[in-house]
Formats: sequence, structure tokens, C-alpha cells
Amino acid sequence: MQTKLPLSTFLALNLSIEAIGVLAPVVKRIRQRDRDLGEQLRRALSSVALNLAEGRSSQGGTRLARYATAAGSLGESRAALRVAEAWGHVTPDDIAAGEAKLDRLAGMLYGLGAR
Repeated sequence: MQTKLPLSTFLALNLSIEAIGVLAPVVKRIRQRDRDLGEQLRRALSSVALNLAEGRSSQGGTRLARYATAAGSLGESRAALRVAEAWGHVTPDDIAAGEAKLDRLAGMLYGLGAR
């Protein structure tokens, strides 16, 4: 029987939570200018963390499916940030720290099998 580490030691989940913390003010600003885009970004970022946590507690194909969903939500989050930038809601500097965390998280998801 495999012993699982507590979720607090799951680096990918921790990084997704950190990304939410860094991007929360950005999401708020986007939401003030474009409610729908801001809400979609908020849901996508939350989905990354929630699917990572669910995948961590799953096995086999279900685990991989949750990680793949997290990767899809990560892609959606990144696209939403770029769209917000294109609309002039945020600047590249506003999103740089969050994008760096999402880039690192994308690499972790790839390593977890989400390709």
C-alpha cells in the first residue's frame, strides 16, 4: 500500500496556489474592466489547483485525466491573461510574475504526464 504525502507537500499544487495569490489583484483589475473575462480567468486558475488536488488523490487514468484538465485550465488562464493584455486591461509588467509561476507549473504538469 502506497503512503501519500499530505497535499501541503505537493509542489505543483502549492505553486498553483502561489500563482493565484500573485494574480489575484490582476484578476480583480481585469474583472473591473471586463467582468466576464475576469470571472473566466478566476475560474480557470481555481480549476488548475482543484484538478491538481483531485488528481493527487486519484489513481491511474483518472489521475492523468485530472492533470490533463489542470493543464487545459492552465492554458486557458494564460490565454485569458494575454487577451486582457490585448484589450489594454493589464500591461505585460502586471502579469509577468504570475506568468512566470504559470510557466513553471506548466513544466511540472508536463512532468506529471499532462501532455
